[in-house]
Formats: sequence, structure tokens, C-alpha cells
Amino acid sequence: MNASDSLLFRGSATALITPFSDGKIDYDSFANLIETNIRGGADALVVAGTTGEASTLSPEEQASLCSCAVQVTGGRVPVIGGAGSSDTEHACHLARMISRTGCDGLLCVTPYYNKATPRGMELHFERIAEASEKPIILYNVPARTGCSLSPEVCRTLSAHPNIKGIKEASGDLGLAARMIQICGDALPLYSGCDNLTLPLLSLGAAGVISVVGNIIPSLMQSLCHAYFSGDTAAAARAQLGALALMDASMAVVNPIPIKTMCAMMGLCREEFRLPLCPMLPLQKRELSELLRNYGLTD
Repeated sequence: MNASDSLLFRGSATALITPFSDGKIDYDSFANLIETNIRGGADALVVAGTTGEASTLSPEEQASLCSCAVQVTGGRVPVIGGAGSSDTEHACHLARMISRTGCDGLLCVTPYYNKATPRGMELHFERIAEASEKPIILYNVPARTGCSLSPEVCRTLSAHPNIKGIKEASGDLGLAARMIQICGDALPLYSGCDNLTLPLLSLGAAGVISVVGNIIPSLMQSLCHAYFSGDTAAAARAQLGALALMDASMAVVNPIPIKTMCAMMGLCREEFRLPLCPMLPLQKRELSELLRNYGLTD
């Protein structure tokens, strides 16, 4: 089988926000956001991940979001559900639950807080992969979890038949390059940092799992596909053209800025679950001006 045949997706997947209304999931806004992203050309959708405030969702809410996404997409694009935990058995429980929603794959973060040794990391992800009915993408984001996957651990995990990729969000281009060098096609790598999308594509990444895709899905899709088609100049224009939005989406902890921008664009309410909270008025004014400058709001 060609390596590209086993990819869950190639290109740009949007890491969707989770809209809330009076403390509950706003499924109407969520469905509209899915349709907006599909019309914008998103190659896949990631549900109930970091950007979806997964840490404040119950397992039932995570599964419900995945079920909703599967139903709304109707097979038009792959749906990847968040199923990570620092407790291996709980992660396996989530993996089983979310596999049964009909999603196409799972995104599983490294075991935060308690961390684990390299061997513990291997055992953690192997156990989840065995519990899941769907293929999984590893998720490396040490700024949030306090631990990082090494290229050597990634190489070991790449041999598991149900581990199909890694979202690399360390921001360390050298680490990502070593992962690609050591694992190659055995473990496709997706950028987890919008501002490193093109550099990682140039090293062999299969795409990006994008935060800013919530508001500019077509630009993120065109960036990836321009690169894949050999038009590196167009890809560079897209990367540089979106850089201000990418930076703004990380102005404070994700997903506060991107959800705020989505609210300004009428895609959801500006509502978070604590400990996340609204931005300061000055910060919001800066975002509002930026969106106007990009023609995303009036």
C-alpha cells in the first residue's frame, strides 16, 4: 500500500472551537461552523481537542460533539475526535466511546502532569491504540503537557498498525525535522502550529491541524495544496499573508483569541468555560481592528 493511502487526511484540518450557550454546547452554531469550514475547503475536522476546550468537556459531551460532527459532515471530510487523558485507562475509555461515534480517527495527547518515562509513553499510546477501533494521531504539545515525545519514541510507536500520525505542536522546528527524518512515511507529521505550516511542509509534513482555520479555512487549505502542487511561491504568500491572524490567535492562551474572533464574525457566542475567560477590552479592540483589516468583518 502506498504511504499516502493510509493518511487520515492530507492538507489542512481545522481544530474546531466548541461553541457554548448558557453553559451548554451550542450545537446549532457548531453545525454552522462545520458547514462553513467544509465550504471553505477544510480537508478534515478535529473535534473536542485543545481548541475545543476538551479539558472542560465531560466524556459524554466529547462523544456527543463527535457524533454531531459525523452526522453533519455526512462523510464529506474526515472527522477526528479528541480522546486524550493523563490516565491511560480513562484515555482507553474515551477511545472506545469516540470510536463508536463513527469518526474517522482519534487525536491523543501525551499524558500531561504525570508525564511518564519514554517507555511509559510507548506503553500509554500502545494501550490506547489497542483499545481504539479507529486509527490514532499522537499529539505532542509540551508547553501544555509538561512532557514531550522524542523522535526515538515516535519511531517505536510508528510500528503500531493503529498509530497513523503525529500532531507536532512543540514549536521546535529541529525536533519536528528529526521526527520526520527518523520516522518518514511510517508516521506522517502534521504541524500543530499555524505559523510553522510551510516550513514543516517543506520538510515533508502531510499538513496542518489549524487553529486559525476556524476563520480562514480556505486560506489554510490553499496554502497546503499550493505547496503540494509545486507552487511554493503561492504557498509562501498564503503563509505570510495569514501571519498576523496566526499570531493574533495565540495572543493569549488558545482558544480564547480564536473563539473571540469567531464571535466577532457571528459564528458563536463569546462564551468560555472557566478557567478560560474573555480577553481584556484593549485586546479585543485589537482583534476587531485586525479582522476588519482582513475583510472578515464590517
